[in-house]
Amino acid sequence: MALFTKGSGIGIIPESDQPETNNDRTAEMRAVKRASETSPPPQKPTSGNGALADRTVSFSREPEKVQVDTQDTDFDEQLLMLTHKIHSVLVDELGGQQFKADDRERLRPVAEQVMNDVMKDEKPLMPRRKSVLLEEVLNEVLGFGPIQYLLNDASISEVMVNSPKEIFIEREGRILQSRRKFVDDNHVMNIIDRIVRPLGKQANARTPMVDGRLPDGSRVNVVIPPLALNGPSMSIRKFFKKKLDADSLVEFGSLTPDMLLFIEAAVKAKMNIIIAGGTGSGKTTTLNLTSNLIPQSERVVTVEDAAELQIALPNCVRLESRPANIEGEGLVEIRDLVRNALRMRPDRIIVGECRGGEALDMLQAMNTGHEGSLSTVHSNSPRDTISRLETLCLMSGLDLPVRVISKQIASSIQIIIQQSRLSDGSRKVTHITEVQGMEGDTILLQDIFLFQQQGRSHDGSVIGEHVTTGYRPKCVRQMESMGYALPKGLFQLSNQEEKAA
Repeated sequence: MALFTKGSGIGIIPESDQPETNNDRTAEMRAVKRASETSPPPQKPTSGNGALADRTVSFSREPEKVQVDTQDTDFDEQLLMLTHKIHSVLVDELGGQQFKADDRERLRPVAEQVMNDVMKDEKPLMPRRKSVLLEEVLNEVLGFGPIQYLLNDASISEVMVNSPKEIFIEREGRILQSRRKFVDDNHVMNIIDRIVRPLGKQANARTPMVDGRLPDGSRVNVVIPPLALNGPSMSIRKFFKKKLDADSLVEFGSLTPDMLLFIEAAVKAKMNIIIAGGTGSGKTTTLNLTSNLIPQSERVVTVEDAAELQIALPNCVRLESRPANIEGEGLVEIRDLVRNALRMRPDRIIVGECRGGEALDMLQAMNTGHEGSLSTVHSNSPRDTISRLETLCLMSGLDLPVRVISKQIASSIQIIIQQSRLSDGSRKVTHITEVQGMEGDTILLQDIFLFQQQGRSHDGSVIGEHVTTGYRPKCVRQMESMGYALPKGLFQLSNQEEKAA
């Protein structure tokens, strides 16, 4: 018998199949082919302990399908086209009359009559579908067309219009594709105009990007062609209509009662706080609820790009930036409002979000007698938050050394609350971190509370818990000096945490 190798396989050629001469290449190749067909598959080499030396991870090659919203089952292409047709007739019938959202019941009989007239030439509908069709027509006249149903659904937190035929929603942290659609680009543009015109804004070729808000406080961002290649686009972050307070963060599982107790003491003791996180991580909600921990006797000035904070304080002034008009005049930036806020005798200044040079103005305000101010920043970790603030300050246009900016940050910010949107859609406060000053050129950070993720459950939910690091922050002395004493065991490690440490 003779051995041969072919690739990674090893085979044995039976004596009867061995070629009679080495020059007979054809017979040899036939023998190789037969041996390779009968030889066992090669075994993976093993390490000394018998484990596989290399492990392979298998992934499904099936493309992951987009999940479709299963709750809105009444809407389809037929209702969309009927709504569009009836709306056109109804507009002609009204002859330019103006209606408000409160006029829904007054307009209903007229819309129903027009619908019945149009449906005489159409395929009959079941009573339930006729009822749905009437509501869609009223939404087209008094609301925001096909997306009004989504805006009315309290379980939906975000509505995203990518193009007339592609609408997505966020429900309970998961992105789903809605069955709802617009007729065409003009249909979307009509709804966009209905949103931005009452705000004194326009979406057109000269101003293709617009920020605004709905009457209920929901935040809207609009991008239209030529910037949006697939057609007019809208992103609507819905305003949470349910009355919330800081305890709601504990109910949602975003943090623990101990963490909330520390944050409340930090706010009342006038610590300067930055709430950081990625897009959709819940920064604004946390800022909203944290702001309501401010004592009622203090005067607060809020500065926002698109007003969405709902602060229940009696002495509160709300300022909102303004873009330039069509002639390029009238621009009022956030940093202009921050500087003006300093002249309004505020006890605290709240900046909805720092995105540019206003970060330096905010830090200066925090460092010049306006302790207890708050703001949000886009970043992924407390250390990234420091780097992000340094970058934003460099965007102020002032030629300042990074070390000077770092010293300004270290002396202004005391607490960073880091928030994240986890893989299962839940929002968690993942870090509460103290800024301790500087050592050389480095800003010192010390985590006080952390969220430790331990895995995923069978249904995809994140498994984890909030823990304390066992560190007693330096700022506790300032809290105690202002009369806010924290429980002695608040920062102690639990028995399990001590064993793990």
